[in-house]
Amino acid sequence: MSFPIDAVRARFPALRQPGADGLPRVYFDAPGGTQTCSDAIRRMVAHLESGTANSGGAFRTSIETDALSADAHAAMADLLGGRPEEIAFGPNMTSLTLAVSRALARTWAQGDEIVLTRLDHDANVAPWLLAARDRGVTVRWLDFDPDTGRWSAEDLPALLGPRTRLVALGMASNALGTVNPVAEAVKLVRARSDALVYVDAVQSVPHLVTDVAALGADFLACSPYKFFGPHQGVLWAREAVVEHVEAYKVRPAHDEGAHRFESGTPSWEGQGGVLGTIEYLEWLGGEIDPSANSRRARLEAAMRGATDYERVLGERLLAGLATIPGLRLWGPPTMEGRVPTFSFTIEGHHPDAIAEHLASREIYAWSGHFYAVEVIARLGLEPAGGLLRVGLCHYNTAEEVDRLIAALRTL
Repeated sequence: MSFPIDAVRARFPALRQPGADGLPRVYFDAPGGTQTCSDAIRRMVAHLESGTANSGGAFRTSIETDALSADAHAAMADLLGGRPEEIAFGPNMTSLTLAVSRALARTWAQGDEIVLTRLDHDANVAPWLLAARDRGVTVRWLDFDPDTGRWSAEDLPALLGPRTRLVALGMASNALGTVNPVAEAVKLVRARSDALVYVDAVQSVPHLVTDVAALGADFLACSPYKFFGPHQGVLWAREAVVEHVEAYKVRPAHDEGAHRFESGTPSWEGQGGVLGTIEYLEWLGGEIDPSANSRRARLEAAMRGATDYERVLGERLLAGLATIPGLRLWGPPTMEGRVPTFSFTIEGHHPDAIAEHLASREIYAWSGHFYAVEVIARLGLEPAGGLLRVGLCHYNTAEEVDRLIAALRTL
């Protein structure tokens, strides 16, 4: 069946909000955070209105809160292909990664090594740099080709050694849209070292089917507010690995599985919102493939349908960008091996000025470095103000893409 774009858009209240002078808003800021689906909003409000409580009590609202949290963990496990005990919620991916880096670094010693990439968001760079600094650990860098926006797994073995303790990789670049060969890299790490593999999947989970079992990594982190939910972070941690990790936490906090990284009272309403987000994606999967007979199957169908729809939109956008004088696209030139995140520069125009020009026409896009500081430095774009970034997702339309191209032509 064709992608149900009208039904999808109807489930996002923000898409109905008018812009200045009655212009419809165009949300192309998805890599920095998507709009929230009505299913997530309803779940959050329902929890707060029905009565919230802390965990572990004998009374009704506490029991209901615990049940909501358990359902949210199970739903996220189904989205990622893991198990509920392998899921931890936190305020955001950055905070979770900082917590994991502190815990893992406890056992590092001077002379140990870690591998980072130049293509990652700083949330999968700075926590490891800080841990390496504190423990006297050597940092080795997996570089990428500025012309293609890609790193090669073939370059990884030369960086691995007997004292490599961690390899941190990104599934997709939040700056250039590149989808990286992480599964191939994980196999290379397993063949050559005992290092743990930590994956930033913040930019891939909104656009691609995620299967942690097939990926083979040890940790994977993502952000529900980047895939149509509330501001939350989610960590998946392989049970066989995390059971041997001592998390920094208060003593009464849970110590089973990934839950050891959930120290302190979480946002129960946020977890409810994540549950609502998974319910929305499950609905979408059922619309796309009515034969899907489990939640995991429906979630996979939803993501495959979104990927196919976004590919068509992305090809339309790429064709339009090619018509803009002086525009240079950074990263993969086609939709092959990328998510629908596109960054570019236009000769004679500062990225901030382009963003302001678009904003005046109610088209929302980001400019700057997007916390991908290593990427911008590697491309040599710091003095020029970084990049202009446009991000599509499955609630965008062809008409919105055409509005963007028309606006860029008036620069």
